[in-house]
Amino acid sequence: MAPIYLDHHSTTPCAPEVLDAMWPWFAEKFGNAASRTHRFGMEARSAVEHARSQVADLIGASPKEIIWTSGATEADNLAVLGVATARGRGHVVTTVIEHKAVLDPAHHLEKFGFDVTFVEVGADGVVDPADVAAALRDDTILVSVMLANNEIGTVQPVAAIGALTRERGIPLHVDAVQAAGVLPIDVEALGADLLSLSAHKMYGPKGIGALYVRRGRPKIRIEPLFFGGGHERGLRSGTLPVPLIAGMGTAAELAGKSLTDGTVERMRTLRDRLRDGLVARVPGVSVNGSLEHRLPHNLNVSLADVEAEALMMNLRGVVAVSSGSACSSASLEPSYVLRALGVPDELAYASVRFGLGRGTTEAEIDVVVDAVEDQAKALRELSPRFG
Repeated sequence: MAPIYLDHHSTTPCAPEVLDAMWPWFAEKFGNAASRTHRFGMEARSAVEHARSQVADLIGASPKEIIWTSGATEADNLAVLGVATARGRGHVVTTVIEHKAVLDPAHHLEKFGFDVTFVEVGADGVVDPADVAAALRDDTILVSVMLANNEIGTVQPVAAIGALTRERGIPLHVDAVQAAGVLPIDVEALGADLLSLSAHKMYGPKGIGALYVRRGRPKIRIEPLFFGGGHERGLRSGTLPVPLIAGMGTAAELAGKSLTDGTVERMRTLRDRLRDGLVARVPGVSVNGSLEHRLPHNLNVSLADVEAEALMMNLRGVVAVSSGSACSSASLEPSYVLRALGVPDELAYASVRFGLGRGTTEAEIDVVVDAVEDQAKALRELSPRFG
């Protein structure tokens, strides 16, 4: 029997409808979307534009504002580095708990003379808009704040921050990767000028993402990361992967439906069942980050005196979970996100992230609670503190 999968923040399985949408474009419909002189190319282009509309509908945008990328990492890099390079110099504001796909480009900019302010968050993992406002300067060229954190699931007050940036005429980039399909997203309501999405975090294929770039005045100036062909309004050259794009479009349409068909509330109920079960039956459990401002399918907890890596190893035949971001899994350092909340290292090393999915069941949650209780007890019995 396969382990119960509760690592949906890392990736999600492709929905059957997504596979059905992709399959024809791998073989029988193989045209290049940039080939406009024959039916094969025009057919592919039509599929690409249909998917562009599906993604745009998910976030309240125009299809002309959607740029295809290889994933969220590229979308984040294109937003941060592209805006900065177009300006040539200036000041960037972000937060200390952003994904590495934003933090690393920000640090890279520092090497080339840009100033970057990394705004702290509270113990609840939520940034205060007043702290962002205090960080803004006359030479601020970009603010980048994620909509929801990928480790602790905390939802940031992006709309309030967007109001600040719009008033000052400063572009706002939003990493919305973890929020798509579980939170309603409206780029106008958020005040977003750029917004990153990834297909494989919303039951689509890996290797495809999108960057929303607001059209209109003032124009958002972006320099491309690489060149050759001028695809995607000159912002992202390269032959478009039609099968992946068709898959992302279908995934976006399904994500929109999941917001209103009871899926989100069902995941929230199951998440709360998991939290209540762990707190009631496993001593020393503490929840990391705000429960009020949190993704409905996220639970990040620390289990005092239990090493997370050992716990996950013992649980690997029962449940698939992680200790944090899959993109930082090679690091032996405690989570920088938990450190930013002031979580002591010993509890950061004892943290586990549960990411529920559309298919998670009540029976699975109960099995996981039983397993965590048993393995936490066994590990504590081996600890010198409990010997």
